[in-house]
Amino acid sequence: MTPYDQLFENNRRWVAAKRVNDDGYFERLAESQQPAYFYIGCADSRVPANEIMGLEPGEVFVHRNVANLINNTDLNAMACIEYAVRSLRVRHIIVCGHYNCGGVLAAMQPRDMGILNPWLRNIRDVYRLHERELEAIPEVAQRYRRLVELNVVEQTRNVIKTAAVQQSFLAHGYPRVHGWVCELSTGLVRDLDIDFDAVLRDIKQIYDLTGHAD
Repeated sequence: MTPYDQLFENNRRWVAAKRVNDDGYFERLAESQQPAYFYIGCADSRVPANEIMGLEPGEVFVHRNVANLINNTDLNAMACIEYAVRSLRVRHIIVCGHYNCGGVLAAMQPRDMGILNPWLRNIRDVYRLHERELEAIPEVAQRYRRLVELNVVEQTRNVIKTAAVQQSFLAHGYPRVHGWVCELSTGLVRDLDIDFDAVLRDIKQIYDLTGHAD
């Protein structure tokens, strides 16, 4: 059996395991999804969204890309936010980065990376916004880790800038947006303790899309 064929065997075993104690598991799963969480993460193969959160299929809606970026011109990301918030009515949006992120490291390199250039520029913009703090860190490895964290913080702000999030929170009190970082060497995630209410107040000074004056 080839490694590719093994994937189908793995799938059959997974299905069988799910049906052992719940024969109707997949029939119910097929009917609808009502996840409470929307996870925005890096496409890195070492950070599986469901598994690090201990959740089952149907419990988390997922969007992933290189370095967990939320760019307002990225229709894929914008469509996922719109659907997660307005249709699925998720209660929490989690932006999760990870240390040893290849995308963040690439953005720290002063060289032409072809088609990656416009994508990585979003991370370089984060560096520019926090240049004084980052340049004050003497160890390159620690500067790299801090940029991973700051990138998550800025992407949470980008999520909060969207009309869907602002309007839903005004109407329903959710979703709330969180920033996490995963430590690959331990598998543990850390909450960066984003002050959602403070960020929302700050953002509304310029990015208010609710249509309501304070």
